[in-house]
Amino acid sequence: MKHAYIFPGQGAQFSGMGKKLYEENTLAKEYFEQANEILGFRITDIMFSGSDEELKQTKVTQPAVFLHSVIQFLTTPDLLPEMVAGHSLGEFSALVANKVLSFEDGLRLVAKRAAAMQRACEINPSTMAAILGLEDAKVEEICAEFTDDVVVPANYNCPGQLVISGSINGIALACEKMKAAGAKRALVLQVGGAFHSPLMAPAKEELQAAIESTHFGNPTCPVYQNVDASPYIDPMMIRQNLINQLTAPVRWTQTVQNMVNHGSANHFTEVGPGNVLQGLVKKIAKEVTTDGIN
Repeated sequence: MKHAYIFPGQGAQFSGMGKKLYEENTLAKEYFEQANEILGFRITDIMFSGSDEELKQTKVTQPAVFLHSVIQFLTTPDLLPEMVAGHSLGEFSALVANKVLSFEDGLRLVAKRAAAMQRACEINPSTMAAILGLEDAKVEEICAEFTDDVVVPANYNCPGQLVISGSINGIALACEKMKAAGAKRALVLQVGGAFHSPLMAPAKEELQAAIESTHFGNPTCPVYQNVDASPYIDPMMIRQNLINQLTAPVRWTQTVQNMVNHGSANHFTEVGPGNVLQGLVKKIAKEVTTDGIN
């Protein structure tokens, strides 16, 4: 049986994140200060004492979660993952953990991703909604009914929890249809836009150039990628999947199932702020062991 390391995405942030690590670990402090220089602003000030509103800024949220996860991983001794995966943004953290990306390149890509996604949200005002208590197939069926508005499955988080993404009008109508079909809840989320949908196409085009000009090394272990929940070790394939990720759904349910059933994972360690992924893993594969490093 094998040990998997998993990395959270946007939404795991909180005020004070990383502060203890910065104060108690000299190497961690060096990484954080290097990040401040790369980003051109002191993200540590916002991470350690910023307001919730400041942390919700896309240009802050994504690098902040990435930094917490990656620096925690890089400064914890004797971590030897046999496979890795990350939820959306967390895939970049996973690629640093298995040495496909360097710390510096990973951070630069995350910063560019955040900026590109923010611009895409401004071009096409849009949103997302969490659908609870409805089978994935039914959610997919209802999404497929929309032809004039964009409504697509975005995050397959766990059985009975699927997030949809699309235009503001489309998501509002879809929520009513989901509730009529038996969903326990259909909750519009407080997010900046329709992540992991065709409406992120402008961000995908912008990020593609940055990804293609970045060095991708050979991984130390397979990464299970969001776009199809399959394991990859070929740097060229990993690169292409990362480009496609912005407009494709996050198949987290399928990822965990494949890590357990085909990758023989029986122990999942979440690295970074919070423990959301641990909860999702337990709902997907109840027989596995989970813990966290945060």
